[in-house]
Amino acid sequence: MTDRLEVLTMGRIGVDLYPTQVDTHLEDVESFSRTLGGSPTNVAVAAARHGRRTAVISRTGEDPFGTYIHRALRGFGVDDRFVSSVPGLCTPVTFCEIFPPDEFPLYFYRFPTAPDLQIHPEELDLDAIAGADIFWVTVTGLCQEPSRQATLAALDARGGHGLTVVDLDYRPMFWDSAADATPHVRAALAHADVAVGNREECEVAVGERDPDRAAAALRELGVDLAVVKQGPRGVLGVRGTESAVVPPVPVDVVNGLGAGDAFGGAMCHGLLAGWDLERILRFANAAGAYVAGRFACADAMPTTDELEELMQGVAG
Repeated sequence: MTDRLEVLTMGRIGVDLYPTQVDTHLEDVESFSRTLGGSPTNVAVAAARHGRRTAVISRTGEDPFGTYIHRALRGFGVDDRFVSSVPGLCTPVTFCEIFPPDEFPLYFYRFPTAPDLQIHPEELDLDAIAGADIFWVTVTGLCQEPSRQATLAALDARGGHGLTVVDLDYRPMFWDSAADATPHVRAALAHADVAVGNREECEVAVGERDPDRAAAALRELGVDLAVVKQGPRGVLGVRGTESAVVPPVPVDVVNGLGAGDAFGGAMCHGLLAGWDLERILRFANAAGAYVAGRFACADAMPTTDELEELMQGVAG
């Protein structure tokens, strides 16, 4: 790959183990399917499927699953040069249960800490971070040191270049409380050009669940583009004088996990392409629906042509 990156993400990485038995509690599952996991990692995979040059900043255990992650990243066309190992820690494993259409419990095995939370500021390639066209972080990286300081150092290194995206991916199991998370999320948002999250995540970030008020509050913090996911009511986007609400794409949900990451990778593609706001959101919504209608996550990320075909079918 060339040195210039179009999408550089930072944060969670691991191995997801999906049960091959649907509508079955974990204690009764007999077999699992392995895939690459971690939200910012999946965003990089999704953007790569649209032909974008992508990379991930993260850390794994020094174990066979860590070896698998490097192999999987390269297989998806994602640069793995910024993924290093942490001796003495295991690569995180995440299990899930699949109860379509809307229940997909997650069980994170990341304790007492995960390698991707052991990223130190002095280990960062700040030139690569500053030079990326889009830099994407999730708030999970703020939940623990040294990752918190590393994430803030990376955000500070951006220096106004390109677009900086903060994914308000609040996971309660990684924090003592929502109140504990709020000041750290706001510190990250001070560097953000784009913020994306659902209503609950917006409430943690800015104290607002109502989509319009949440978008306004994010914009008051200096965010240029606020994207608020509203579930069955679609997605709200506000950027400058542009405002759009895009309805969801109808889909028979197989596995909702990874739909948000597909949305994120597709949104990055649209932002880099210079599309108008409504087109970006429609494209990203289609990506989320595409993955929600399939069993896998990283392995199911769609290409641009596949999404264009899906959108034509919906329009027709």
